[in-house]
Amino acid sequence: MHLGILYSRIRRDEKLLLSALRERGHEVTKIDVREQRFGFDTPPEDFDSVDLVVDRCLATSRSRYATRFLDAYGIPVINSAATADVCADKVKTSLTLDSAGIPTPATEVAFTTDSALQSIERFGYPCVLKPVVGSWGRLMAKVESRSAAEAILEHKATLGHYEHKVFYVQDFVPKPGRDLRVVAADGVPIAGMARSSEHWLTNAAKGASTAEFEIDDEARGLAEGASTAVGGGLLGIDLMETGGSYTVHEVNHTVEFKALDDVAEADVPEQVVDWLETVAEDCEVTAA
Repeated sequence: MHLGILYSRIRRDEKLLLSALRERGHEVTKIDVREQRFGFDTPPEDFDSVDLVVDRCLATSRSRYATRFLDAYGIPVINSAATADVCADKVKTSLTLDSAGIPTPATEVAFTTDSALQSIERFGYPCVLKPVVGSWGRLMAKVESRSAAEAILEHKATLGHYEHKVFYVQDFVPKPGRDLRVVAADGVPIAGMARSSEHWLTNAAKGASTAEFEIDDEARGLAEGASTAVGGGLLGIDLMETGGSYTVHEVNHTVEFKALDDVAEADVPEQVVDWLETVAEDCEVTAA
């Protein structure tokens, strides 16, 4: 197959994927999203003859708009614009998961500092305040007192972007010093890892230690259900343990897998390529 890798920076994740694709003999075109111009009628030349595009853009805004154009051109893209639109927005993700019956932390959204403070007080301390768009644990706050809540809300209210004035307040889940990530392709788990830290944020990007997580039946079912709910694709489903069960708190649509590949028994990029080959074959059948 001829694959297009849409990127803004080639990280180790992309290098692993490119290496696995080339070892299989697939043709790959690297497409720097920063150099593209998308119009209504004709796709940019870099997309000529590709069978499938894999979106690996760093910036959420670029990912959402570029995939929307590719959908309009009829060019198959992983992940789809619809999936990106849901997963890139924490409010849409929470609503989608809850509507699908997937356990997810209790959440309220408010639009003024006064109403946000009421939500925080209703949840009690600690609770969590998150930006509606963002990754790697950035700009997240564990709110442990009213004075801290007032200070954080005032700070967010003075920031210029309208998204900072959408206050996403979530119940704090007392996880056991770790959270879990399952990377799945159309709901079928490839591998899982536990991310542990003494800090309440357990993102690998924040320096959490990682170890392979043996995916049990419940985690497998939640990964499948969450994937179906957001539209499928190559996803990172993040879970927290809650007294012998799990809750899904995030679904990542441009999932990083280098840390997972370091600890998993499975060869993650090879498994991803297996799946991409199947997707490309399905696209050919549909086109025919």
